[in-house]
Amino acid sequence: MAGGVSTPALAAAVSAAGGLGFLAAGYLTADQVREQIVQTRMLTDAPFGVNVFVPGQSIADPEQVAEYALSLTAEAERLGVSVGEPHPDHDDWHAKIALLEETSPSVASFTFGVPSPAVVARLQEAGVAVGVTVTSLTELVEAKASKPDFVVAQGPLAGGHRGTFDPLALPSEQPLYALLAELSSNTRLPIVVAGGLASSEDVEGVLAAGAAAAQAGTAFLRSDEAGTPPAYRAALVSAEYPRTALTKAFTGRWARGLVNDFMRDHESDAPFGYPEVHQVTSPLRRAAAAAGDAQRMALWAGVHHDRALAAPAATILSTLVP
Repeated sequence: MAGGVSTPALAAAVSAAGGLGFLAAGYLTADQVREQIVQTRMLTDAPFGVNVFVPGQSIADPEQVAEYALSLTAEAERLGVSVGEPHPDHDDWHAKIALLEETSPSVASFTFGVPSPAVVARLQEAGVAVGVTVTSLTELVEAKASKPDFVVAQGPLAGGHRGTFDPLALPSEQPLYALLAELSSNTRLPIVVAGGLASSEDVEGVLAAGAAAAQAGTAFLRSDEAGTPPAYRAALVSAEYPRTALTKAFTGRWARGLVNDFMRDHESDAPFGYPEVHQVTSPLRRAAAAAGDAQRMALWAGVHHDRALAAPAATILSTLVP
């Protein structure tokens, strides 16, 4: 839920209501994450977590990215902006790890890969429980080598970026329950399950199947405390956006969102390459959000987006508890 949807108010409200709220550190500087941690602690004494993107070696082809950027020029001009400039970016990784070690949130979870055993140990020594998002048995094996405290099993129905380690790989379509069963057979680590959980029945089902906990994101997109732009909120329950699909058009990595014109227009020409493609399209997405143009925004959402309630986060959480 990076990019402004996750807020200190949302994390604090979920935690204060008995869940475990999370801040999204992706796309932010370490100083910005620090400020959000401070704000969250001003709002609640309850535990909360921070999610961090694991940077990888760039796989972007500069010529393909440049060609894609050129193809977006007219679209950017219509929105009153210029396309973004791609540049090397490790998402302030080292500073964020130092910040987590210093501020000791209750939990740190990682997406897009596995932090090194040394990083995991540093955080654990600082009192931070560490989790790693996995989408397959192969990724679980890699994650276990760093000795995290738990793993998050992300199923194919999840909204937003797939946590797949290999950015070039087509994300697994293994059903959530099959994934949970396979992972459970190969680790004693607690498994948090995510992807397509939109009701108390969904949560009860994964807990009965062996999950230690359930994780929800799309369910909170229309919460009072979320930073979701108005056009995005409306699109989630609009008949104009009935389905979701995976796309790399916005960021150069596979992610699930509501199918809109931007996704349709760039289904075939968008190259792989995160964060470069993200950097190229970022000004367009911000301008579209400001203009209320849902056809040009990244409308990240899971398959049950139409069940998302417009309500306080505490109320939404209560609908998810068995």
